[in-house]
Amino acid sequence: MYLSFSDRRGGKDDTVSRTTTPFKISPIIISLGLVSLFTDISSESVNAILPLYITGALGLSMVAYGFLDGIYQGISAIVRIGAGWTADRADHHKLVAFLGYGLSAVSRAGLLVATGFGAVTSIIAVDRIGKGIRTGPRDAMITEAAQPEHLARSFGVHRMLDTVGATIGPLLAFAVLLAIPNGYHAVFVASLACGVIGLAVLGIIVPARKRRAEILAQSAPASPQPVVAETARRLPFRWADLNNVGMRRLLLVAAIFGLVTIGDGFIYLVLQSRASFATQWFPLLYVGTNVAYLVLAIPLGRLADRWGRMRLFIVGHGALLAAYLCAALPSTGAAATLTCLLLLGVFYAATDGVLAALAGQFSTPASRASGIAAAQTVVALSRLLASVGFGVLWFALGREHAILLAAVALAVAIPLSVMLVRGIRLSQVTE
Repeated sequence: MYLSFSDRRGGKDDTVSRTTTPFKISPIIISLGLVSLFTDISSESVNAILPLYITGALGLSMVAYGFLDGIYQGISAIVRIGAGWTADRADHHKLVAFLGYGLSAVSRAGLLVATGFGAVTSIIAVDRIGKGIRTGPRDAMITEAAQPEHLARSFGVHRMLDTVGATIGPLLAFAVLLAIPNGYHAVFVASLACGVIGLAVLGIIVPARKRRAEILAQSAPASPQPVVAETARRLPFRWADLNNVGMRRLLLVAAIFGLVTIGDGFIYLVLQSRASFATQWFPLLYVGTNVAYLVLAIPLGRLADRWGRMRLFIVGHGALLAAYLCAALPSTGAAATLTCLLLLGVFYAATDGVLAALAGQFSTPASRASGIAAAQTVVALSRLLASVGFGVLWFALGREHAILLAAVALAVAIPLSVMLVRGIRLSQVTE
């Protein structure tokens, strides 16, 4: 098969029409979406006030914020592949995901007592490690529950529900800060409660399935069930399953883009400093981006399945480039700010779920969580470096020059990525 610039149907035979199978969303994907909804209310209510809390309440420098944002973006990389491997090897995706969600929920309690740089850094690290543990197994569960020809669209549905929570979270933080000036700890309490609710939904509603055994049972329906189960237990996980041209090129492109993707908090701080609006309105910047993501997640997921997942992934980074340029412009009007937030929403809707769908298509069923985790690990590590580096650039060059430099780097990365993925000959990942 080919990983062409218009890669479709996950690399499957395009002679089969995608319109022959009506789109149906699995209840498992809806349940996982609700888990993500409550978890994102928890995490994004904190994330929306984190730049202000660090630079204002704690009085830390922009370099310190860059380090913390790098931890937020990339520390999960140290466990992503290990968690994906564990879930694949044991065929217990839900159990591993539950551990990750539980770790993030527990970290919220730590924010209530943390006051110094070291304590806040440790708590952020624990929260992000929890995210690293849960994401690969959860996305593998989505991949297995989705219709292959509608994979990106199914991820779009999950990301839509996820983004509902990511929109409510900053609104919750805004409401708390509006009612209680400097009420950061009240936000942390609400965050903890929502995290516990999400964990309960996962534990009670989402079914735990041995997907590998189901796949083998479908492929050999005449075999006795004990034989199928025993074969499933013996089915090996091999890192070689991920060593195909499609996966290697995907990881390289993801790394290149990750190195030139700076954290949203930096962009929002640029917008705030340029427009000079009150700090209690700061969380609404996250709302603007998340509303755009919410509206566009399903349509762009559907477009990715029809038009090409890799193509849309690269075009989405074009929207990020436009957001950088919009933030760097001297204009201080509301229209420029809203345009920047819309572009960020387009970027996330075109890349987040699509990256997981791409990684899933280049992985075998026995290595799917590991494949998705590998792609997310590369992104997390590269964004960690990007955040730390951008914090230093901001300190050394100033915000306008730093963001313009990031825009130039991204402008170079886009055509480079196009050349890397156009017309590449692939071997089948199932060979």
